[in-house]
Amino acid sequence: MSRIGKQPVPLPAGVKARLEGEGGPRVTLHVEGPGGELEQDIHHMVNVAVEGGQILVTRRSETRQGRALHGLVRALAANMCEGVTTGFRKNLEVVGTGYAARIDGNRLMLAVGYSTDVVLTVPPGLEVKCPTVGQIEVKGIDKQLVGDFAARIRKARPPEPYKGKGIRYRGEVVRRKAGKTLAGK
Repeated sequence: MSRIGKQPVPLPAGVKARLEGEGGPRVTLHVEGPGGELEQDIHHMVNVAVEGGQILVTRRSETRQGRALHGLVRALAANMCEGVTTGFRKNLEVVGTGYAARIDGNRLMLAVGYSTDVVLTVPPGLEVKCPTVGQIEVKGIDKQLVGDFAARIRKARPPEPYKGKGIRYRGEVVRRKAGKTLAGK
């Protein structure tokens, strides 16, 4: 048995879960809480049940894929419960002389050393703030959406190893390299 998959997902206070399409070809798990509502399609190799304030996940098949999906679906359900109660947050730092980030309506404008600003449209369901010129905060209830948008922001100018300029996650350690002048001595 999967160590992760066999653990039940407890539903926090104020969170409701329901299944839609049970017994049919497409089963969807809906989780609703104070933060909003999320839904996730469930793979046919996995059974999901909502019983006694818990979400229980079991697998139908002992194949390699069935075992992998068992833990995956349980982790997705746990993330949905956490998302609708507390939400998820990613913090990024913009490091470099003249580098800046700002919000313009539902667009994030990044001045990161190119001739024009990099413009990213904020997807619905996310809240993006720039408390200072060098900080970006991405918040939302969907862990995958928050992580994906934060990765897209970082991809606009990843940190480079010589001066450390670029966009990085808060707390990320960038390994620095010696330049040509130091390497030749």
